Amino acid sequence: MMPDHSVLVIVDVQNDFCPGGSLAVRDGDAIIPVINEQTTYFSRVIATQDWHPEGHVSFASSHPGLQPFDELDANGISQTLWPDHCIAGTAGARLHPELNQAAISLILRKGTKQHMDSYSAFFENDHVTPTGLHGYLQELRAKELYFCGLATDVCVFYSAMDALQLGYQVYLLADACRGVDAPAGSADRRLQELADAGCRIL
Repeated sequence: MMPDHSVLVIVDVQNDFCPGGSLAVRDGDAIIPVINEQTTYFSRVIATQDWHPEGHVSFASSHPGLQPFDELDANGISQTLWPDHCIAGTAGARLHPELNQAAISLILRKGTKQHMDSYSAFFENDHVTPTGLHGYLQELRAKELYFCGLATDVCVFYSAMDALQLGYQVYLLADACRGVDAPAGSADRRLQELADAGCRIL
């Protein structure tokens, strides 16, 4: 069993990011057995969920004439556009039913504001507005964070990078992550960026 100061953070293992979902990551559900095994080693497990309102700023459908994976300036923040996904309260926003949810002690929902996205589990995309996760982890006296989930090159990357900047020892469980990888190679580049920043890739 891992010590109490070690926390497993499961990022966005939701139906819409798994095969059959509106923003499916290839083989996204293949990581679930690996994650479930890891939950048995941690006394503290946190999960995050994208939890968007309808018409969210990140949806291409909210911007007539634009397509998924286009980019725009949203209130001074560079925003990649995506298909509609993880709309609050919908089946697509639910955690995948095969995920061991009994092990999860906290579910943090992010991307809840209409006009701002939140890739990171720690900050919204202005990199200033906190989600509250850091405060929660400080109360737990957490020191080591182990990240897994979806997607390697988006929400897992930004969450792990912010964790490093906040002073945690950060690990990424590579076989328990999958990337969007658009454009091709971006997932591997993000892994290298994390390693260069001090994240240990396991």
